[in-house]
Amino acid sequence: MQKRCIADSAPGARRNPWLRRYHSTDALAELICFPHAGGAAGYWRPLSDAVQPFADLRAVQYPGRQDRYREPAVRDLHRLADLIAAQLTAGPPPAGPRVLLGHSMGASLAHEVALRLSRVPGQGPAGLVVSGRRAPSRLGAWKRPESDEALVARVRALGGTDPAVLADPGLLEVILPALRADYEAVAAYVPGDGVLACPVVALTGDEDAEAPVEDVAPWAERTRGSFALRVLPGGHFFLDAHVPAVAGAALALCGVAPAGGGAGGAAVTGGAERT
Repeated sequence: MQKRCIADSAPGARRNPWLRRYHSTDALAELICFPHAGGAAGYWRPLSDAVQPFADLRAVQYPGRQDRYREPAVRDLHRLADLIAAQLTAGPPPAGPRVLLGHSMGASLAHEVALRLSRVPGQGPAGLVVSGRRAPSRLGAWKRPESDEALVARVRALGGTDPAVLADPGLLEVILPALRADYEAVAAYVPGDGVLACPVVALTGDEDAEAPVEDVAPWAERTRGSFALRVLPGGHFFLDAHVPAVAGAALALCGVAPAGGGAGGAAVTGGAERT
């Protein structure tokens, strides 16, 4: 089996600004992860730990944050999906299964990128995991918070961001441009047309008002493949407390779930499943 390396760390290698790897692995299965609004690639480091050594996790780094903070953030989810899909199709088709996973805004992006990849021979995803996001038919109208104060209050209420960051004026000055851009992009987003052929798994928290179960279930309409709806305890960032379960769901779609369980193969519990 061909050895995979962390591309960004190879001597003399040019750093890919779009994708981050946190482990070197022999795995040919790829897990491409999309952060939430205001989020960054580093959010997926715990999941990268959990899927080792069974999958090669690559986390998308959007412009306008962390090491890309000097770049302007993209304010259109379709444009962002175009750019990410172009990165993923720039090389040869993947050697193994490629699964896309996104949380909240990242779920919409993962879906849009999956649609784009499915139109390129040999590049179609093996599966899609959408987390904490209403189905496209249930998004409805959504308005961006009118002030920075309201935006920060909303982010604080959702969780998923260190409160110390939100309380630090200097750090806020750095992260606010990306937050504004992401929330504007989400408010303006109109889902693309198309139905996937790959399996789709939808995850949500049983206390997530942003993505209640009845509004997540219609993700089933977006695939001709199998569909599973899985509900875990928690609010909008329920997955923070259930990394092994999320890893298990993703690895199952990769076809590499380890026999006998383990951190990567832990079963998803606490909800219903339809296939």
